[in-house]
Amino acid sequence: MTAVDIQEIAHRITSEDEALSVASQLSDEFAAGAGVRDAQRLLPHDEVRTLAQSGLLGLSVPKEFGGIDASTETLAEVFRLLAEGDPSIAQIPHSHFTFLEALRYQGSNEQKQFFYAEALSGKQFANAQSERGNKTIDIDGTTLTPDWEDFVLEGRKFYCTGALFADWIVVRAANADQFTETGAQVKSAVYLPRNTPGLSIVDDWDGMGQKTTASGTVTLESVSVPRFNVVPFTSLFTHPTTYGAQAQILHAAIDTGIASAALRESVKLAAKARPFFEAKVDTAVEDPLLVQLAGEATIEVRAARSLLAEAARSIDVARRNPTEDSTARASIDAATAKVVGARASLAATSTLFEIGGTRSAGESANLSRFWRDARTHTLHDPTRWKVQHIGRWTLSGTIPPRHGLL
Repeated sequence: MTAVDIQEIAHRITSEDEALSVASQLSDEFAAGAGVRDAQRLLPHDEVRTLAQSGLLGLSVPKEFGGIDASTETLAEVFRLLAEGDPSIAQIPHSHFTFLEALRYQGSNEQKQFFYAEALSGKQFANAQSERGNKTIDIDGTTLTPDWEDFVLEGRKFYCTGALFADWIVVRAANADQFTETGAQVKSAVYLPRNTPGLSIVDDWDGMGQKTTASGTVTLESVSVPRFNVVPFTSLFTHPTTYGAQAQILHAAIDTGIASAALRESVKLAAKARPFFEAKVDTAVEDPLLVQLAGEATIEVRAARSLLAEAARSIDVARRNPTEDSTARASIDAATAKVVGARASLAATSTLFEIGGTRSAGESANLSRFWRDARTHTLHDPTRWKVQHIGRWTLSGTIPPRHGLL
């Protein structure tokens, strides 16, 4: 392992209030160029570097390792603010915090010391999890094979959000010839430096939305992996934790941030729009039907924000006392926030055009990016299954499943 370069050490955030203030400032900065970056697919290298140097990437580091161990409520609000500025940039560090959380539960003390120091210095972690061609997305063809004292990693991953910007790539891999008692693959999370020989990243993401997340392909060819860099993954889901709920609440925060941004843009458009002649009013903001649309959108966005905060507090309670019941409640609350946040983002980004009128559809304004970002991000994990879990919990107290599809 190499020592952290002193020149790259990030600002050290010392309180949650400071974190929210920094996130709000960055949100405004990122919003200023978001439209141009989307229209021209300009990858946000400078913005991601600014995010790293801000100190926000170290928010979840436990206090015993030098961080402030920020609450989930604060972390979710940080993501909501970033997404309100630019949803692509907000999506990039999602896996960063998810795999720092995996270390909390699964890492050795030595691994925590090293990787948490990396996060505090501004180093970014990204994921390489999803694969194509398998029957279901929970099957991994990427394999980790023992090689004397260490391992060899082989495989190909897709939708690797943020990998192009990251210092560390975390690969989910199946342990060769290792299975659980039920016959499922035993999996590991492999933490690899970005410049590892045999690891290549291709910028081939062509999504209609979240265009600048660089969610491309990662290929792993005979990659040599030190044992120190391997963290058990399957065993993370054999006992109650808030790992999955935290990952989901950050997705909900991104959806809610998009909804907030769309509502904000709608207000700007309404001030410039012409009233419909049948309304017989002087300004668009006096049109009772537009007033109705704005009211409905506000209710949906406020509901999403309230449920986001409520679910985040539920996760914080469960993390302090992770029982079967407390973690299940946290997962259900996170699922509820995710469903409502997704609905609010899709509704608010559509209402934007109703309020803005014909001029809002112009390519030069690029307002379609709000809807495209919402529609793309809400495809990440199906809310229809979350509604099922919520319903079963409500009617029969059925515990939602624990898995690593985040």
